[in-house]
Amino acid sequence: MILLTPEIRARLLANGAAETEADHVPVVKFFDPCGAATWLVTELDSDGDTLFGLADLGFGFPEPGSFSLSEIEAVRLSFGLGIERDLYFVARFPLSVYAEAARRAGGIVEDTDRLTAVSVALKGTPDPEIPPVGG
Repeated sequence: MILLTPEIRARLLANGAAETEADHVPVVKFFDPCGAATWLVTELDSDGDTLFGLADLGFGFPEPGSFSLSEIEAVRLSFGLGIERDLYFVARFPLSVYAEAARRAGGIVEDTDRLTAVSVALKGTPDPEIPPVGG
């Protein structure tokens, strides 16, 4: 599977080239189809290999940081599988919300209610830009 389409690559590079630090919304999610490892990616450096985002290797300690695209692409799993891109992932919150929810849960979560509660706790008020579930 191609992990980065040209469109995704362009979005990640644009986030990585931003002049100021920003709390970007994840652009893409990678996962191990045979295990618990998951990555939410927000940026790609100009070197074309260094990604930034939230990494959860399945040990209960997810953390934001940098990781290598080429290393993720090189992973070979059982049955000839590799790391895959979640074709249906749509991020609705900035990376800080996913990171805090993952810290509390011990792994990356996508439950909208839990993420909304963390978002409210971090900001103190609901974000009017986040549409209601089903809306």
